[in-house]
Amino acid sequence: MKIKSSLFGTRKACLQVLLPAVLILSCCSSEAAIQSIMSGSATAPVFLECKAISATEIVFRFSEPVRMKSLYLDPSVEILSYIEGEEILITLSEALMEGARIIADILVEDGNRNTLNVLTPFRARNDRVPKLIINELRTENSSTTRNIEFIEFVAKSAGNLGALRLFLAGHSITQPVYEFPPVEVQSGEYIVLHLRSVEGCVDETGNDLTLSGGTESCPEARDLWVPGNAKLIHKTDVVYLVDQDDKIIDAVLMSESAGPAWGKADLANAAGFLASQGAWFPRGTVSPPDAGSYALTPADALISTGTTATRTINRDETLVADGRPENWYITATSNATPGKPNSLRRYVP
Repeated sequence: MKIKSSLFGTRKACLQVLLPAVLILSCCSSEAAIQSIMSGSATAPVFLECKAISATEIVFRFSEPVRMKSLYLDPSVEILSYIEGEEILITLSEALMEGARIIADILVEDGNRNTLNVLTPFRARNDRVPKLIINELRTENSSTTRNIEFIEFVAKSAGNLGALRLFLAGHSITQPVYEFPPVEVQSGEYIVLHLRSVEGCVDETGNDLTLSGGTESCPEARDLWVPGNAKLIHKTDVVYLVDQDDKIIDAVLMSESAGPAWGKADLANAAGFLASQGAWFPRGTVSPPDAGSYALTPADALISTGTTATRTINRDETLVADGRPENWYITATSNATPGKPNSLRRYVP
């Protein structure tokens, strides 16, 4: 069965307004509602998730079997076929752009004719994720120098950044602070994610790396900017980058002191997530332990005491890029290098 998926007129305008959220509407026809109430089944099905599972397949998951009444996608893509049930599997006629943001408007109906309308964004599947490492972080900003917080990445292989998500546990473990747009990167490329937006800033998503202005924009590196001016990263924090399958690509565990326990539940949960995937090792570890076989405390973090707006946290680029506190150091004053190889000059307390 072929269905032309499209958006027209006011429907498209409404979607543009509601992009940030998932909108769910449910209802019953009057006759069906009476029958449902009589039979004790007036509750509409529950929407669970929407996910791209391949370049041409999308799955919508619900709490019970449903039939699809309509589906609109923006951008418009032809639908070749679909399979109904608790999961509605959609097969498209062409591959979606890797990591592209898509809006789905789906109407479904259960066996009691209860209907559910869901408006939700999702990201197209990206199976060309480059090997990325976190290389430098600034956790503090300065109103004097106008330096702002940033996280620098280095691509160790070519690929596409689309749909990668960055979490900062001190901010939230349920909502990423940034979701990468579809961007092609080359092996060896430096990517700087500035954690605030400033005057003159431009996201460099194409081939021209000289587009962006703003403090510390680097013409040799790719500059990306988080919208807004909120404080997002802290000296005690868990930083982790994940793909669409929630697999950690790279992570950094940092604490201002080597205490015995985390002060906040989100930090403890995020540290547990790193340990569950073997993304960060306990301090002093010689051989990487089995994922999930250990716990991480602030004593296992890189100690961030001494970092300032002019002294950043750097990975030692001469060492193997794995998750250990011993691989990190605080650079000397005024030796931050966003978008460039890390300075070898170290801060001495």
